[in-house]
Order: sequence, then structure tokens, then C-alpha cells
Amino acid sequence: MRVSCAVARGFQTPGPFDTGVKQNGNTLTPVSELFSDYQASGPAFDEMISDEGVRAAYSAALRQMGKLEADEVRGRADYLKSTYLDQGVTFDIGGEERPFPLDIVPRILMADEWAVIEAGVAQRVRALEAFLADVYSYGKVFDDGVIPRRVVVSSPHFHRVMHGVVPPNGVRVHVSGIDLIRDNEGTFRVLEDNVRVPSGVSYVMTNRRAMFSALPEVTSRHRIRPVEQYPLQLLAALRAAAPHGISDPTVVVLTPGVYNSAYFEHALLARMMGVELVEGRDLVCRGGRVSIRTTQGLRPVHVIYRRLDDEFLDPATFRSDSMLGCAGLINAVRAGNVTLANCVGNGVADDKLIYTYVPNLIRYYLSEEPIIPGVDTWRMEDPDSREEVLDRLDELVLKPVDGSGGKGIVIGPAASQRKLDKLRSDVLANPRGWIAQPVVQLSTVPTMIDGKMRPRHVDLRPFAVNSGSGIYVLPGGLTRVALPEGELIVNSSQGGGSKDTWVLARDGVRGQRKKARPQVTPMGVPLVDIGVEGHQQQQEQQQQTRSDDPPVEPVETPGRVVAGSTDAAPKPTEASC
Repeated sequence: MRVSCAVARGFQTPGPFDTGVKQNGNTLTPVSELFSDYQASGPAFDEMISDEGVRAAYSAALRQMGKLEADEVRGRADYLKSTYLDQGVTFDIGGEERPFPLDIVPRILMADEWAVIEAGVAQRVRALEAFLADVYSYGKVFDDGVIPRRVVVSSPHFHRVMHGVVPPNGVRVHVSGIDLIRDNEGTFRVLEDNVRVPSGVSYVMTNRRAMFSALPEVTSRHRIRPVEQYPLQLLAALRAAAPHGISDPTVVVLTPGVYNSAYFEHALLARMMGVELVEGRDLVCRGGRVSIRTTQGLRPVHVIYRRLDDEFLDPATFRSDSMLGCAGLINAVRAGNVTLANCVGNGVADDKLIYTYVPNLIRYYLSEEPIIPGVDTWRMEDPDSREEVLDRLDELVLKPVDGSGGKGIVIGPAASQRKLDKLRSDVLANPRGWIAQPVVQLSTVPTMIDGKMRPRHVDLRPFAVNSGSGIYVLPGGLTRVALPEGELIVNSSQGGGSKDTWVLARDGVRGQRKKARPQVTPMGVPLVDIGVEGHQQQQEQQQQTRSDDPPVEPVETPGRVVAGSTDAAPKPTEASC
């Protein structure tokens, strides 16, 4: 479908963007020339336009952007790039630090869409928590025939050293990133689970700050759910995970160091939580306890939010050549004197082969049907499936079960015959190491490419924090976008970019405000009481309140007041991140 707009010669071509055309009951104004030839190419689901016109989520944003000159928007897009470079918001590609591309057009989700995602992510986290607790204890899931034992114990991320270890508050997945895509029909589907060391949340916060600065005319007309409370929710969950008897735990963030591609995130989270950022050489393990070196001597450490893989944590237990961890760390964990977040051995739950069993795990542990479906998947270790897939290699996507960052993925329709022949040999040599999926045309969102708007494929990584008493799902998450035309791999390591993800409140557009509704967390689980209700209210009011808006009554939710104010318009403030 092609977008039409006002023609400079003084007449208009009929189309969903033209003045006078009704879309969802609203009269739309013409958009700038940036969208003049925007065309959604099927069969992918375009999140901005349909055959009927502009979707409701984007109508107000386009109306506001349409008031800006094209050169002005391009200038602001360039400003975003320069700002990210100046602030050190970078990632590593082949040893080269590059600014993480942030697109000027946000990805916008309606409240009802987000409600499904929020509930589905929380459900998945609960099931994976139950699975990990079972795997490293009694193994009832094996005895009941839900998943074969060999599938789990053959995973490279299954660590027998953690068998029998029970975290202080029972939480193993403190932080998770559940990757979602939208299929041709617009249905969200789970692509993979990340419960080891999920990254990317720093970009959610920095993207929001940048967008509020770059597009104040647009952001001010939407009631966007804030994201700045994530560090406080994370800190609350980490403190709740402290060993028994520790009322005021010392929390640290463990980083591999400045040369890690996600170091920016490690430093940002440590700073925003107000905790120490440490490397392995800063820690000392003695007598089954962990301490940090300080100028005043050794100080006990109780919770470590680690941002390096299992194999590098403890050279006395895993890789003996590791210089990144601290010898004796696993013994301290087993003794119950320190908590690692996320727990060692979690990788067995995000193994891509385990992914194929998660719907059954949800039914088994929760007695519920999956809220968000997965992508159809063939297990290469199954002879019948393997035979079918090998006959259709040029039609399917093959993924290594332990791959990350998009590495090792082979998209059959785009692969050469030589590459397919090698893939065939690899699958036959190690069937356990591969899964196959159909080619799913990820949904598209308008993205500025060479000064014009073009459809580009996106995914979504919502982040969830589990405190043991509740699951907080960050409203928005990280939208990654594949910048090359037709590219389906969105990872930053493969040259992708990102978008700010807006989750609109129920009354998401100013001037169309309805009575506020109570906000509830998935499955009725209360949010963690982090003692910052007043701060959160202030931030929400700064985003959401204008002097010309009608007053709204406060709405009570479990444990806090989340909306509403009768005050005058707030003073200008720096956009929250």
C-alpha cells in the first residue's frame, strides 16, 4: 500500500493522509514529504498503515510530524546520531566502537496490545523459573515425560555444580529479555528467551531521553508510559535476593571491563542504581565469602549482578584461563553467602532447543495456555523433522541452539548453494545443535533511510524483573530495526539500529482523555514497593499533565497511586529516560 499526500501544486490526491480524510473518526492533516512515497511492501505486517489507512496508534504522531518541515526532521535525526556519539552510547562491531543508531520515528503500541505482551512475558518468566528450579532439584519434569532428560543435560549451559543450590528468595531469573516478533497477521510471537545475561535495557532509557529532546512536539501530545523506574525496580529485586539474615546488602555490578561491547550499559545501570561497578580483580573470595577491595580494606559483598557468561565467572570451577571472574565465587554461592543474578546455569532455559518445549512447560507448571504463541519450530534431533528440513533447506531458517547476536543463522532463501551444502553437513554432524523455523516476515515500521521514510523490519525485546514477590515488565522494551532493505536480522552486532518504543496509556493522546483506569500487573501480581511512589508520580505528571487538560482523579492500584493530579502544568524538566 502506498501513502499519498498533498501535492505542492495546490491539489490533493485522495489517500489516508490527505486533509479531510477521516481515519478512526479524526480528520488527518497532510504529512511532510518524508512520507510522500512510503509504501508498505507485503507480505510483512506494517505497523503504521493498513489497507484502510493509518492505524490508530500512529495517527496523532503523524499529525504532529506532518507539521514539521522535512529538513527540520532530517536535522533532528542527525542530532540524535551526534548526541549518541558524544555520550558514548556505542556498541562494538568487529572491534570498532560505533554509535548505536536511533531512528527518529518511534515504534508505538496501544495499551491493549501491551496488556497482552505484559501478561505473556510474565507468564513465560514464571514458567521458566519453575522449570529451572525443577531441573536443578528433583527433576519431576523428566519423570512425567514433559521433556526428555537428555535434552536438558546435553545443553552446554547445564551445570551440574548448581544442582541442589536454592537461591535465598527462590529467584533464578532476576532479569529476562523475551524476544518477540510480529507475524504477517500482526500477531506477536515469541522468538527466543534470554535469561542468562540479557542486554539492551540501557538503550531503552537513553532512547527515551533522546526522543523527548528531539521531538518535543510529538512526545508532548502523547501519554507515554515512563521507563525511568527500571533501575529502581532492578535494585529492589537485587536487594530482595540477598542471603538470609542480611538486612542491608551490598550490591555490585560485575563487568568484564571496558572492552566489552555492552560496557556502556554496565556503567549506566551501576550509576543509576547507585552501586559499585566492579571487575573480577576487584573481588576477593575467602572462606566461602566474597569481598570487594576498597581504600579502607575489604568490604563484604552480598549480591552480584553479573554481566559475564557462566564460563568466565570462576576459574576454579569453569574455565581455568579466565581472567574476568574471581576464583572461589561458585563455592560462595553454594554456601549461600552471596547471590549471583542471574543464577549460574540459567542458560539451559534459553537454549533454543528448550524453546520448543516451553508451551508444554507453561501447561505443566502453570496449568495455563500460552498467552503469546511461539514460532513453528522443527527439532533437528528428531529424524522425521530432520528429513523434512533437509529437503527444504532453501525455504527455511536454520539456527544454532547456542547462538547469540544473530551469529550462525542461515536464511535459506538468501543463502548460496555452497552455504546450504555446508549447512547440511553441519546439521547431520550435530543434529542437537540446530533448529529450523519458517521464514517469518517481521513486521515493518517507518524508518528514515537516506532522508526518506522506508519500511524496515523490527523485533521487540521486553525486559522483566522478578523480585520474588512480583514481576515487573518494563513498558516498552527495546525495538531493534534491521537497517538494510529486506534484512531480517535485527541485532546490533549485525549492523542493526533501534527505535524508542512507546506504550500509550489507555488515554494515550492528549485532547482525547478519558477517565483513568486502574493499572494492574500481569496475573494480579503487585509491583515491588521501592519507596519512590512520589518520584514516579512526579515523573508521570511531568510527562502527562498540561494546564489545558482537565483534572483527573487519583487512581489507586495495589500499593501505590499511579496517575492523576489537580496541579497546574508542571515546570519544564529534562525528559525522563
